[in-house]
Amino acid sequence: MTLKTTLAAPFYHSHVPKLGKSELIYYYSFDRRWMDRDQVELLLRRGIDQGLIRTDGEYYFLLFDISEVQIPIGYKPSSAIFEVTDPVQQLMDRITARSGETQEEVAGRMNELIKDKFDGNIRPEAALIILAKQSGAEYIDLIPAFSSELMKKE
Repeated sequence: MTLKTTLAAPFYHSHVPKLGKSELIYYYSFDRRWMDRDQVELLLRRGIDQGLIRTDGEYYFLLFDISEVQIPIGYKPSSAIFEVTDPVQQLMDRITARSGETQEEVAGRMNELIKDKFDGNIRPEAALIILAKQSGAEYIDLIPAFSSELMKKE
């Protein structure tokens, strides 16, 4: 299960649009016993970094529609939610799986697109999104991760 599912769970079960940090710590650490306080802090930081939640300093809000997420009965997140994944690599994997090309071929197409079609005026991330759209690979869920990565680089 995903980071998105884990972040949505307390909002889903509480039926509220916002929760305080102490409520989230209570839900994850004491009510569900999924993680300790430090892991909750990491979870919230990852959610903010990936554009899935935001905070106004007091409350946390989901930045996606909770109806997009299915939370199965007996759900418990795995430790994989704490692993940082590279959105560029994820998208490359999706494109190669969809198109049947190798990573080198996709990278070559990306560089060709950057150089020939945009005269070097497009970032590799944007070129990959164009290639994903052309190949029919899913990319919408990675856009918040790409956006947060671009904000860090500026």
